[in-house]
Amino acid sequence: QLARSCVELAKGWRTDKYLRRLEASLLVADKKDSFEITGNGDVLESHDGVLGVGSGSNFAIAAARAQMDNPDLSAEDVAKKAMQIASEMCIYTNDQFMVESLAMVKEDKETEE
Repeated sequence: QLARSCVELAKGWRTDKYLRRLEASLLVADKKDSFEITGNGDVLESHDGVLGVGSGSNFAIAAARAQMDNPDLSAEDVAKKAMQIASEMCIYTNDQFMVESLAMVKEDKETEE
């Protein structure tokens, strides 16, 4: 359902009189999928689940992908290290950032049925 919702949002964004002038990107994710919705109305899906937006996003994405093989790092640690590396490489990326995490709740198989 997330992919369908992203496409519908992108259609609305592309056709709305005021929103189509908005140059922004939106990251959307659930347990299985992650998407980037662009101001042009594109819906992009990452092949490995790593996404980023902003001026230093290419640096941060590359750094995060390089650290994904390290089993000792949590997703939050990977994000922090990737942002630190990006801030050292991109003059527009600040090294003062805030990390917000969502708690993952495991569902019982009985509740899914």
